[in-house]
Amino acid sequence: MNTASFGETKFSVGDRVKVFTRIVEEGKTRIQPFEGVVIGIKGRDTSKTFVVRKISAGQVGVEKIFPLSSPLITKLDLVKSGGRGVRRAKLYYLRGEGKKAQERIFVRAGRKGKTSKPKVRSRKRKSAKN
Repeated sequence: MNTASFGETKFSVGDRVKVFTRIVEEGKTRIQPFEGVVIGIKGRDTSKTFVVRKISAGQVGVEKIFPLSSPLITKLDLVKSGGRGVRRAKLYYLRGEGKKAQERIFVRAGRKGKTSKPKVRSRKRKSAKN
């Protein structure tokens, strides 16, 4: 699976991250957070980029592409890891889905490591009439 690291924070596709970027407006600088699910990582070395998608107000999807080596990224926090619940290298199928589809990744990630007893179903067998 494609992974990336920013400082000491390692993340991969399917993880929920919070990216803090420095915004310069009219001579003033401020830090703006953007929290969402990483749906893709591409490139290598200094040209590596990652795409973060979030569902904003009104169920509108917003995506941002961040260069990993950008000096405007001040901090990157890993909010929730969904690595074990991801089965694809790129999660572009989330573009057509809502917030529930994104949450399914984290449900699968939590369920993977647990072992449970198999469910035994009792069925009434029909007797063979020949």
